[in-house]
Amino acid sequence: MAHPFSAPASFVAIADLHPNLARPSIIGVVIGKTDAKGFPDRKNIGAERYTFGFTVRDSPSYFININSWGREEYVKSLSESFRVGDCVLIENPLVQTKEVEKDEKFNPTTPSPYRLLLSETHSLVQIRSRCEVDPELLLLLTVPVKEPRDFYSLGDIVANGQSLDGRIINILAAVKLVGEPKYFTTSDGRRGHKCEVRLFDETQSSFAMICWDNESIQHAQSWMPRETVIFAADVKINFDKFRNSMVATVISKTIITPNPDTPEAEVLLRFVRESAEMLALDDEIGGQSREPVNWQAIAEVDTVERIKAKVLQNEGEPEPFYGIIFAYISMLDIDSETAKIIRNRCARCRCVVNETTNKCSFCSGFPSSSGTPASSFPSFALLVDLTDHTGTLPSCKLSGMVAEETLGCTIQEFLALTEAQKTALKWQLLLERSKIYFKVTLSPSSRSGLRTSLLSCRLADPLESSLNLARKGKDPPCTPTQQPGL
Repeated sequence: MAHPFSAPASFVAIADLHPNLARPSIIGVVIGKTDAKGFPDRKNIGAERYTFGFTVRDSPSYFININSWGREEYVKSLSESFRVGDCVLIENPLVQTKEVEKDEKFNPTTPSPYRLLLSETHSLVQIRSRCEVDPELLLLLTVPVKEPRDFYSLGDIVANGQSLDGRIINILAAVKLVGEPKYFTTSDGRRGHKCEVRLFDETQSSFAMICWDNESIQHAQSWMPRETVIFAADVKINFDKFRNSMVATVISKTIITPNPDTPEAEVLLRFVRESAEMLALDDEIGGQSREPVNWQAIAEVDTVERIKAKVLQNEGEPEPFYGIIFAYISMLDIDSETAKIIRNRCARCRCVVNETTNKCSFCSGFPSSSGTPASSFPSFALLVDLTDHTGTLPSCKLSGMVAEETLGCTIQEFLALTEAQKTALKWQLLLERSKIYFKVTLSPSSRSGLRTSLLSCRLADPLESSLNLARKGKDPPCTPTQQPGL
């Protein structure tokens, strides 16, 4: 009887490959891929050869690593022609027996005893559109490459701490936030980029995973926060001294399966959905999780004076309004008592827990999928003042992940700071103008009549800031009485 995932008659299944095959052709989905890189050509001094690798799967049990070597133009053109998740037809590759220890040191571990090499002159790679591909083949994109129960929870990683430093492990987690790619130049002139992905699960509210190569960064951009669950096979775990915490790094061995079709992933996804439903119960959740914002739609630059005028104009209107303001943080009390700026939240619904009982009053009415009580985790709950040349907005909410991004550290990293370091961090932010995306909601119960939440707060580009201030009116020079203070 034919296997439901057996290769079409004109193709060779990966399981049936061997070096003596004449002009084999295989078809499969790309489940992993590395960037194209150049190396000195030993045969031609001063010249470079280029290479990149990818992994193709054609059945639940079999997948294979493929490498291409050659001229820069050929390798880069081939590499840019497809991405992870595409279906490819590969004609006439060279089938070689792999040296397991050597080949799998920097490449994904595969069940096939072989590897494939592509030649510019003899091999061909064609991209097949999804409408041309057997749906059974596309289902392979949801099958993890490791045993589905072979993973660490984020809580286990944190609990094990530095004993896992340098280890390569598997992780099952939900995506909390996909950061913007950041570009930099190294001291020797090489250009680089990175992207930080924040993960969470039932045991840990936030955990960093770093992507350094273009392929993994592009793959991460397709993940939806609080909707995507990933099975990350063979990520490297390290202790980050700067963060004072453990972090995961995507390496050349890593293969990530988004939304895996496994019972374990389904349980985690159910937890994510339950948490999302519970968010609506707590109005104070604010910036704890970054709300979906259409950044392109927020273009109007306001001043404090204009924001207050809008509140008066919109009196009686329940709908919030959004905008951008270039302002100083003029009050940031992060070097006071920890209890005043950090609150415990329920790990399940993200609501603030009762400080006396240390229990969530909401979750008691919603039994968890595991049947165990939800734990709590610490979260920033800051109130800051924003000041520009027209006035001050008092008691603006800066919380959750937005606070972590603004301060440049997680809760765990912040708690590890000395009092002197906290004070230095405060003044570093107080003395700089920021570009702030905000949300304002009318609040009759508040003293000012409004509630302002910061959606993003980053140091402003001086040129952009100057141009916008020029349109709004000149910014007076900072005098001792106007200088942002405590």
